[in-house]
Amino acid sequence: PFYTQLYFQVLTAILVGGLIGHFWRGEPWIAEYLKPLGDGFVKLVKMIIAPVIFLTIVVGIAKMGDLRHVGRIGLKALIYFEVLTTAALVIGLVVANTLQPGAGMGIDPAVLDSGAVAQYRKSAEQQGVVPFLLNIIPHDFLAAFTEGQLLQVLLVALLAGIALTRIGASGERLLGVAEDLSHVFFAIVGMIMRLAPIGAFGAMAFTIG
Repeated sequence: PFYTQLYFQVLTAILVGGLIGHFWRGEPWIAEYLKPLGDGFVKLVKMIIAPVIFLTIVVGIAKMGDLRHVGRIGLKALIYFEVLTTAALVIGLVVANTLQPGAGMGIDPAVLDSGAVAQYRKSAEQQGVVPFLLNIIPHDFLAAFTEGQLLQVLLVALLAGIALTRIGASGERLLGVAEDLSHVFFAIVGMIMRLAPIGAFGAMAFTIG
């Protein structure tokens, strides 16, 4: 039945959350009780991203075997990423300049506290090609996962996948272990996604309220 489909449950949760946020707008319990639902779901998703990326890349590279084939796919993926990122930026600029979101809120930017974005501005000013490349290299193997740096996870996964293609029978055995682990983590992803309606409900109720 359609009501058992995840997309229908998410859309229904968004609608219900929006209605609650609209009719009880300004009530403190909206933020106090419903915002943690959205925040908790986001944290669950972030928790699982790094191991899923690592295992997917490792298994994919090790199964290909031919590193030249891996390089060709990597180049295509990079071009695909750059093209879509540029398209997304263009769409964002067009929407921002056309619809001007936030223009009717009556907020004077001069009176806003800029301290919240000061650290991001400082980080952007100091960022360059060399610091960016060095930041991709983690302090140690586990730091890539514990610090939540996905580019570092990607680098470690690339190295691990290439290493598995070079160690013969041991690599094949480890590849089997990695595949089994990937099934476990994708099963966890499936369980987390079942909570998506709850997260969408809490986030929408907080945003509208």
